[in-house]
Amino acid sequence: MATHGVKAQVESAADLLAQRASSPRSTSVPDSECQQELWLLGQPPLGRYIEFVEQAAGGARTDRAALMEEWRAANDYYQELERSEAGIANSGSHRELDASFASMISEVTAHPHYRRAFDTLPTTFMLVELDKLIVFQRHVRRTFVAELMRRVGPVPTPEALFRFCMPLEPSAPASVRICELGSHRYVFRCESVDLRYHESTVLRPEQVRDYHSFGAIAGIVGVVVGFGCDFLNGIRVGNRILLHNGYHRACALRSLGMTHAPCIVQTATRSDEIQAVVKGRVAEQPEFYFESARPPLLKDFFDPRLRKVLPLRRQMHLVEVTLEIRHLVESSLTPD
Repeated sequence: MATHGVKAQVESAADLLAQRASSPRSTSVPDSECQQELWLLGQPPLGRYIEFVEQAAGGARTDRAALMEEWRAANDYYQELERSEAGIANSGSHRELDASFASMISEVTAHPHYRRAFDTLPTTFMLVELDKLIVFQRHVRRTFVAELMRRVGPVPTPEALFRFCMPLEPSAPASVRICELGSHRYVFRCESVDLRYHESTVLRPEQVRDYHSFGAIAGIVGVVVGFGCDFLNGIRVGNRILLHNGYHRACALRSLGMTHAPCIVQTATRSDEIQAVVKGRVAEQPEFYFESARPPLLKDFFDPRLRKVLPLRRQMHLVEVTLEIRHLVESSLTPD
C-alpha cells in the first residue's frame, strides 16, 4: 500500500477515476435486438477476420477484396503508429491502489475465486490507465459492452467502480442447456462467449448430494464447465500491462469516457512465468506484446481507422464433453 496520507490519496484516486478521456469515444448504445461485434482491424491473421465476417453474414456473399483492403489499410496504419507512438505501452500512468480501498481489497483476496485464480505470480491491486493497456483479444461484443455501460452508470463512485471491476458475486450467467447425445457424450450450449471448460476433478461420494447409485461408489470423476473469473486483471512485464481478462468491462468504462480503472495485476519477469498464466497467442509470442515498439492497445478499439462494427447473428457456443471408458485387467507377479 502507498505510504502517503490517506486523505490526500483518497482525493487523488477519486480525481483520477473521475477523469474523462479526451480522445474519440463511443457512448452510443446499439439496439438490444441487434447483436454487434467490434472488431480490431489490421491484426493477424487476416484469414481469421475474413472467416468471421463470412460467418456473421450467414452465408451471404461477401466482397473479399474489400475486406482485405480495409484490413490492409489498418495494418499499414499500425506500421505508422510503430514510428509515431513507439514506446507508448511503457508510458501508462499505472499505480497501486491506495489505502482507501484496503477493506474492499481484503474482501476480494478472501474470495475463493481470487485464491484459485491468482495463486501463481506476485499480485498487486492497481489503478491502470485504460488507453495504455496492451490487448491480445481482437474483438468484443459491442451489444454486451452497451449493457455493461447501463449497469455501471455514467458517473460511478470510486467504490461502485471498484465493485464493477471486482464483483464478489458473478453476474447472472446466461442460460446453459446440457444435451446428452449418448451415454458418454454431452454438449453444453450457451449464448455467452465466456462458456468454457474449467477442469476435471475427482470427488468423494459425500461431496455429491441427491445422487443415489445402484451400488457402492468407489469414486466420482467430475468434468467442470462454467464461466470465467469476473475480475478485471492483467499481466505486467516491466512497465507494460497486458489486459488478460475483462475486455468488455474495460471497453464499457472507456466508452463512458473514463481513463482509469481498478485492476488485479500479476507480475511476470520471464517468458516461462508468462506461459504459466496466459495461453494462446501471448504465450506463443510474448515478445510481440511486451517488447515490440507499438503493440495493439485498448484505445485502438476506439480509433475509426482501426476498428469496424459488424452485425452479428445470434450464436450458440458449445462445449462438448466425451468420455472414454475402458475396463482393463492388470496382472502382477507375486514373488515366491
